[in-house]
Amino acid sequence: MKTPVRVRFAPSPTGPLHIGGVRTALYNYLLAKKHKGSFILRIEDTDQSRYVEGAESYIQNALDWCGLSVDEGPSTGGSYGPYRQSERQAVYGEYIQKLIDTGHAYYAFDTQDQLDQYRKDHEAKGKTFIYNWHNRNKLDNSLSLSEDELQQKIASGMPYVIRYKCPVDEQLHLHDEVRGDIRIESNILDDKVLYKSDGMPTYHFANVVDDHLMKITHVIRGEEWLPSLALHVLLYRSFGWDAPSFAHLPLILKPVGQGKLSKRDGDKMGFPVFPLEWTDPTSGQTSAGYREQGYFPEAVINMLALLGWSPGDDRELFTLEELVNTFEMERVNTSGAKFDPEKTKWFQQQYMHQLSDDELLEKVRRMLEKESIQVPEQLNKIVLSVRERLIFVKDVLEETRFYFEPPKEFDPKAIKKAWKNETPALLEGLSEHYKKCTDFSQENIADTTKEWIASQDVGMGKVMMPLRIALVGSLQGPDVFEIISILGKEETLQRIAFSLEQISAST
Repeated sequence: MKTPVRVRFAPSPTGPLHIGGVRTALYNYLLAKKHKGSFILRIEDTDQSRYVEGAESYIQNALDWCGLSVDEGPSTGGSYGPYRQSERQAVYGEYIQKLIDTGHAYYAFDTQDQLDQYRKDHEAKGKTFIYNWHNRNKLDNSLSLSEDELQQKIASGMPYVIRYKCPVDEQLHLHDEVRGDIRIESNILDDKVLYKSDGMPTYHFANVVDDHLMKITHVIRGEEWLPSLALHVLLYRSFGWDAPSFAHLPLILKPVGQGKLSKRDGDKMGFPVFPLEWTDPTSGQTSAGYREQGYFPEAVINMLALLGWSPGDDRELFTLEELVNTFEMERVNTSGAKFDPEKTKWFQQQYMHQLSDDELLEKVRRMLEKESIQVPEQLNKIVLSVRERLIFVKDVLEETRFYFEPPKEFDPKAIKKAWKNETPALLEGLSEHYKKCTDFSQENIADTTKEWIASQDVGMGKVMMPLRIALVGSLQGPDVFEIISILGKEETLQRIAFSLEQISAST
């Protein structure tokens, strides 16, 4: 293991951070922390045409929410900044000149129209146009120009790009920490553009230069960058630099069908693919986020860790600290992992169950305050009555809203089933009985209600079902006597009276 370990997460600020990107950041973070190294955030914004306002702050906020603290980055600073590529342009100019001077790069003046025509001509002949050793000496570039012609073009201000000169007839021996040894023939590679006509470096060039200058020891990224590995290793060699270790992570796949998980899959199946809610500044369209849907960051991180990595046993629940201690790059899978929305909910439920009663109550209190709902005195009893069924904190309201808001409407199917001609008289009689009660504990109210029903010589269902409707608006909910003990005497009587008024008027 190279020491000190320095890894970077290098997203482009072109939109919200996909959970696949969060997983990439997570694996970088785990490797760094396992070896007491540094986790660096670098914003790769060389393509200014695709820059999206607010994307950079979204990326930082997402990492913060996930608990992936950055050691160096645009907001935290560090000894190897700036950490935005758009602020490092002077650095790139120096290094591109080194490649030109050593013959590893060259000027190319071909226009886009010319390149398009070459492609069409090749397609017409059943071939594919590749700008490389096969034709580069015949195209409009410094390899086919005299020094005088080259200088004249540059002096005239003619637009150009700078391309990498790939070696000829060489078998490249590459190594990936996930996929092992890889061999590639250099002749199939194209001469990639390293510097664009707008004076900005491409991803490939800036990426390699920055990783070297920031002393990055391990490059962990998605497998979509695997085809770029040969070029990046060649660039390191051309500069005479030692290359970092590379690891290309498998894709996160759709839950159903083939291909990479996308926002469209989330929209179609009703789950988020972004850590935080995102509103597109151009369209105004809002995409769901795990945070806003009520997921705990610990659950999302735990879920993502196991999408592409295995601890080597059947264990599934890990704190972030435990993941740091357990993580090994050798256990990253080579094949893609299918995303499972239901499994994500399972992780959330496990973390919900791990909360202490006090922790859960505090979260519920904060939720109620945010929703401007008065916190009842019996909140502790309300929450604990449903905690085993909870997946999200917001489920407390879903499960027990009748405690916080008296029913204003009543389930018609429930009324048809349980509300009979004798019901109003029975509930009025029960109300008079309750008015005389002083002890509204669950145990006492259960005993005294059963005694009163027995005294009326009617079955329990004749009273209990309409009583439940009066209290909650339907035939759903926990034990009726538990509900009454939590609501208290006055609220119970008010709800019975309201139900008699409303239901009698409609039947």
